[in-house]
Amino acid sequence: MSVQEGPFTAEGLEKEILDFLTERIKATVEVDQDLFASGVVSSMFAMQLVVHLEETYGIAIVGGDLKLDNFRTVQTMAGLVLRLRNAPEATAHA
Repeated sequence: MSVQEGPFTAEGLEKEILDFLTERIKATVEVDQDLFASGVVSSMFAMQLVVHLEETYGIAIVGGDLKLDNFRTVQTMAGLVLRLRNAPEATAHA
């Protein structure tokens, strides 16, 4: 799978994530629907979401970002991708 190139918008990311979810879970979800509380997504599937987002958008989801709340809704996933894509590159300290 190739990495998607920007520029990214929240709306565009939400549509792409919705398309991925619809294809995988064979159900329609809303961008603000709690995917875990509604039973649409399991914590095991959350790991597939992590891999999908990392591979599709060329990001690394680690540490404090690797929590269920970041994957609870399509909106939060899109926000996470935007934040990580726009984060300044880590620089080496002298």
